[in-house]
Amino acid sequence: MVRRVLLPLHLNDRAPPPGAAIRELHGLTMGTSWSVRLVDTHMPGRAASADLRQGLQQQLDLVVAQMSHWQLDSDLGRFNRAAPGRWQQLPAAFGEVLEFALQVSQASGGAYDPCAGALVNAWGFGAEQRHDQPGFQAPDAATVRQLLSQHNHVEFDAASRRVRQPGGVQLDLSSVAKGYAVDRLARYLDSQGVEHYLVEVGGELRGAGCKPDGQPWWVMLEQVDGADAALHPAEMMLALHGLSVATSGDYRRFFHDGSVRYAHTIDPRSGMPISNHLASVTVVHAQCMAADAWSTALTVLGSEAGMALAEQQGLAARFVQRDGHAYQEFLSSALLALLDD
Repeated sequence: MVRRVLLPLHLNDRAPPPGAAIRELHGLTMGTSWSVRLVDTHMPGRAASADLRQGLQQQLDLVVAQMSHWQLDSDLGRFNRAAPGRWQQLPAAFGEVLEFALQVSQASGGAYDPCAGALVNAWGFGAEQRHDQPGFQAPDAATVRQLLSQHNHVEFDAASRRVRQPGGVQLDLSSVAKGYAVDRLARYLDSQGVEHYLVEVGGELRGAGCKPDGQPWWVMLEQVDGADAALHPAEMMLALHGLSVATSGDYRRFFHDGSVRYAHTIDPRSGMPISNHLASVTVVHAQCMAADAWSTALTVLGSEAGMALAEQQGLAARFVQRDGHAYQEFLSSALLALLDD
């Protein structure tokens, strides 16, 4: 099967010095792992590597402390428990992510909604009463209707970074915070004079520069788990040179209730897990936060409405839709522009 190649539209011709080595750093965060591969030109020695790793981990710990819905004492956790009408001052990172998430929510007509945490929790994909724990029961139609009737949106003052709890809103930034964490690691590396790197957090990636041999950081776009390669669209390989990539797929987390399969992505408009035959949506973007959030929004919208929004927003997106036992692929204009002919 032919392997297709995606190349960035803009290239930085600065290359690492001859003989530079690749250094690898890694750790744990957000219930998953993180890794950094960088070209070591300024920090020889084990001590420098340890200092850099500590700095990277601190960036991730900050994201968790502010935006984790798993930790009750996070800034987000405190907001979710706040009394109706209470205003809360947000730290800078939290404010940046929430502002962007609300922008995507508006642009997607509510297909993406950071205020839909109560629905996510009810379907067993939150921090408590999860679908894989004993005693879990999927919500019935009456419960979903009740949650939708109680669904509110926050009032956010971006200038002062203050957000108002209207009562009962459960913020969930899990579909944007991981991408933001990738961006934050990249910013930290930039601040330390590291120009050539590949950053990964839980499968979401961002790259800059190139490897010592002059090659870019090549990555494969995520394929559908368990799919027959003969029935799946041809592989795509992306040069992560000043780009990020994130994929949302219904094959990652799901559960069965009898014969019904429920995916972890919830449509905030209906209160139900998606069932639009989309297997995955991949978005390539300069910011991983944007790739993360937009891939979720487009997944909820489905291939037709999702493609229309991708074209409107100029997003480089790949839609993979189930068609019986096979798969169909749809590519946005911005992604087609990256294809190397």
